[in-house]
Amino acid sequence: MKDAESTRPVVLTAPAKLTLSLRVVGVRADGYHLIDAEMITLTMHDTLAVTHGGQGLEVIGGGSDVSAGPDNLVSRALDLADVSAHVRLTKRIPSQAGLGGGSSDAGAVLRWANFDDLHAAANLGADVAFCMVGGRARVAGIGEIVESLPFEPRSLTLVTPPIKCPTPEVYRAWDELGQQTRGLSRNDLEPAAIAVAPELGAWRDKLWEETGLRPSLAGSGSTWFVAGSHPGPNRIVVEATPAGWEAPPD
Repeated sequence: MKDAESTRPVVLTAPAKLTLSLRVVGVRADGYHLIDAEMITLTMHDTLAVTHGGQGLEVIGGGSDVSAGPDNLVSRALDLADVSAHVRLTKRIPSQAGLGGGSSDAGAVLRWANFDDLHAAANLGADVAFCMVGGRARVAGIGEIVESLPFEPRSLTLVTPPIKCPTPEVYRAWDELGQQTRGLSRNDLEPAAIAVAPELGAWRDKLWEETGLRPSLAGSGSTWFVAGSHPGPNRIVVEATPAGWEAPPD
């Protein structure tokens, strides 16, 4: 019979990821895109209650597009680490918003399982390896090369429109647009994301007008962000976090 300690869930923090800059520097023969990016983790986070030896994934929040099936990155991370657990996942990071919600959840599970193969983790998703490391880092390759950088405290203001930007569609649009996208902003994927979801441009321009700062796109979108604290409607102010940061108890 299992004792109470062995069946008690461990509560994990899964911080959101923000890509401060992103260059697409090549495409591999297998179609994967090579990047050179700077990423940080944020105080926005999901929470996972993990019970070792259990089975199943329960998802609270996140909307209908967040699956609790075997395709969820949490389930795939458990398979990769070859461990069994029941996971109760509370979603706070919006999906398909460029904030690495699913990748962060997978990264938290892999850290818990003491799995440290970044190359294997990147095959789950391009942001998973960084989310295992956290803090601030330069990320290269298809996401498997993570070079930690000194932590820099900073506040940022996010706006996440009610628009989905599936990453594969954005990269396909980048392929179609070609090299003309390079250098137009700090994020090479911005023109491609706007090609996929043209209404993103209006959200960028509104935040630009209201703050006087030129917003940047988070990853493949749909979140826009600017430096500093600018509270207001539809805006969330967050802080950068160092590696190993844990959210305070709810």
